[in-house]
Amino acid sequence: MSPSPRSVPSIRDVAAAAGVSYQTVSRVLNDSPRVRPETRTAVLAAIERLGFRPSRAARALSLGRARGITVVTSNTVLYGYATTLQGMEEAARAEGLAMGIRVVESAAPAEVKQAVDYVSDASAGGVVVIAWDPMGIAVLEALPDDVPAVAVVEPAAPDRGRVAIALDERRAAADATRHLLELGHRTVHHVAIPSEGGPGGRLAGWRDALAQGGAEVPEVLGCGWDIKSAYAAGRRLAAEPEVTAILCGNDDIAQGVRRALYDAGKDVPGDVSIVGFDDIPGSAYATPALTTVRMDFAGLGRACFHAAVAELTGQAQPEPVLVPPSLVVRESTAPPPRP
Repeated sequence: MSPSPRSVPSIRDVAAAAGVSYQTVSRVLNDSPRVRPETRTAVLAAIERLGFRPSRAARALSLGRARGITVVTSNTVLYGYATTLQGMEEAARAEGLAMGIRVVESAAPAEVKQAVDYVSDASAGGVVVIAWDPMGIAVLEALPDDVPAVAVVEPAAPDRGRVAIALDERRAAADATRHLLELGHRTVHHVAIPSEGGPGGRLAGWRDALAQGGAEVPEVLGCGWDIKSAYAAGRRLAAEPEVTAILCGNDDIAQGVRRALYDAGKDVPGDVSIVGFDDIPGSAYATPALTTVRMDFAGLGRACFHAAVAELTGQAQPEPVLVPPSLVVRESTAPPPRP
């Protein structure tokens, strides 16, 4: 989901046109009495002439927000979260800006309020909210309008009035499912992670490919983020002889499912083919090497950082530079066994 580049002028453009500082423009926008009448008239004339409209960034700068970024996230360990944070940190270091992290542990109102209060302070600078889960979404929805913020979202997330950036997981999941169908599998079962992006996520892409291929849509097996719950889902699928292909919500889930199949005496890919998602570093070195979807989480982090800086400073939004998700075919997929 790419933000639209802005064509409207920034607060600094108004300042230049009026021959004043941007702080003076901010005072005019906030109706401060500390502005001389003739200066106020000049600024208002420049605003009218340029067609400027006050933005979140202008309000933020009037409050003297720090030139840095604070990220709100519920997790710093899972691969997608951690690599997105890594991309933001690399971008911040390259720009010589500070980056802080605020962890929100639950969607409870008190916890959300604490996080919102923390990033609403001017010292937080620009804000990036990783809104892949109920905790992040709750913080995003509770942020005051004058906090310059960017959202890392799942595909097809509702428009919440913020710049929002996502990876195209739906197409990637459809490509992975289609790969298994083209190998000859009658259908593809799915072990889903807790959050898969609703109408634009991995689950939707899996269903798209099955529908396009005229394949049966099996029951979705959900599990937590932990490998133990993935193992339990894998045991259920291993007990069903008709299961020959499984799309897993991420590579960690694929690891748990693979172990369950092994313990049940099922060969991968001889009896069952498996596809993961995310392409974590160890996927290429599993036995067998895991077919998976490569996701540009680091690029997503960098794009969100630059978008947050633009929100903070009132500059035009840069076009996100993202590598589209891609299927990486390795050893864990093959045609189904002959009857």
